Amino acid sequence: MGRYLSATAISASGLTAERMRMEVAANNIANAYTTRTPEGGPYRRQQVVFASSLNEALGSPHDGHSLGGVQIVGIQPDTTELPVVYQPGHPDADARGFVVMPNVKPANEMVDLITASRSYEANLQALRSLRTMAESALSLLRSV
Repeated sequence: MGRYLSATAISASGLTAERMRMEVAANNIANAYTTRTPEGGPYRRQQVVFASSLNEALGSPHDGHSLGGVQIVGIQPDTTELPVVYQPGHPDADARGFVVMPNVKPANEMVDLITASRSYEANLQALRSLRTMAESALSLLRSV
């Protein structure tokens, strides 16, 4: 039963991670043209930072409950350079008419969103398969 719970925990951690990736990508898309934030300056693209929680790879003893998975370490801003666009009529334009824009590329964010969605679906299917296998095992045990 311990391995069943471990497999469930691994899939659950994957579901949580992919849900967070989808939320961050959607937030990036929503702010793709935000040139003024409460912190000052344009919006910076956010990215989720993950860490593998594979205990065996770290040399941790196998306790039957934590085989692996993924952990969300945090969300950090993308430090790539912010593009500068000439838009003299923009309210945030400088004296020369240039506006510092967010470093968000909506097409890339859509790709991230679709990839995270597919990974979420794969983790969900793994959970369904796991449940089906457990039900089959219980059915076999009942018939004995």
